[in-house]
Amino acid sequence: MRCKKCNTDAVINMRHHRLALCGTHYDEWVLAQTDRAIEKYKMFTHDERILVAVSGGKDSLSLWDALLRLGYQADGLYIGLGINDPEPYSDVSLEKTRAFVASDVWRVPTTESDVTSPGTRHTPLLHVVDIEQTYGKTIPQIAREKARGQGRPCAACGLTKRYVMNRIAHDKGYAVLATGHNLDDEVAVLFQNTMRWQTGYLARQAPVLPASREGLTRKVKPFVRFYERETATYALVRGIDYIYDECPHAVGNLTNFYKTLLNQLETESPGSKLAYYLEFLRARSEGLFEKFNPTTELHDCEVCGQPTTAPGRCAFCRMWDVSALVQ
Repeated sequence: MRCKKCNTDAVINMRHHRLALCGTHYDEWVLAQTDRAIEKYKMFTHDERILVAVSGGKDSLSLWDALLRLGYQADGLYIGLGINDPEPYSDVSLEKTRAFVASDVWRVPTTESDVTSPGTRHTPLLHVVDIEQTYGKTIPQIAREKARGQGRPCAACGLTKRYVMNRIAHDKGYAVLATGHNLDDEVAVLFQNTMRWQTGYLARQAPVLPASREGLTRKVKPFVRFYERETATYALVRGIDYIYDECPHAVGNLTNFYKTLLNQLETESPGSKLAYYLEFLRARSEGLFEKFNPTTELHDCEVCGQPTTAPGRCAFCRMWDVSALVQ
């Protein structure tokens, strides 16, 4: 397999694009596609400060790397969930994230596609929030208490991460919160919501979730059109050391099951996942789901001040039994 641009050995063959590329040209292609997505969906500008939610995995670290190389003011946020049993998953994830910042891999120009020189590139900050130190319990502990030991802690984890990400982004003055969701992630969620025809969720699924009021931060997904194997290849080409293991609580969940089904479809019909997602976005832009996305009145949580639809305390403060929070 040869690179379509220079005829050297290719590192990836993207059948859905009919495009095989070597490491150098693939690197350039990813940066160009990322910048194109940012511009197409009007995610943010170079003048805005961006907070990237990083987990130590390939998607989030690759996204942070790409944004820095493209000249954006991108800092990172790592949330320590305390998932360290039976293996130290959270601790290793934090080590990978810190190693990424310390390695300066994002600073070294490797191709002509680096649009800024090392001397002018933004030096990133890493914000770390340890859930146990901040709120007194780990995610597995709070999940066991609230679910009485039944099921996975995914619901508690998702609620906590959404709350902390929005709070840190808002309190520290970031205009945008960026996550490393890839096409496989988005299509699996889209498939699940379509199967159950959850119109409210379908109406809100998009590459950009605007901040609907004060207290909320705009949320964006710049890697939304990249397949998972494409972000993994970028990380390998760039020499980014990331945690390979999945969260132990995510193994066997329904989203991964849908990913397996969709991968089988993609094998037989390359490009199916991308077409499915892009056609959904087209239908959404034409207003197909507009009536299912009514404006919900929000008010400030009486404890933490974050916007919520719940009366009194928000869902986060109720779950964590928060009665007072330092502002």
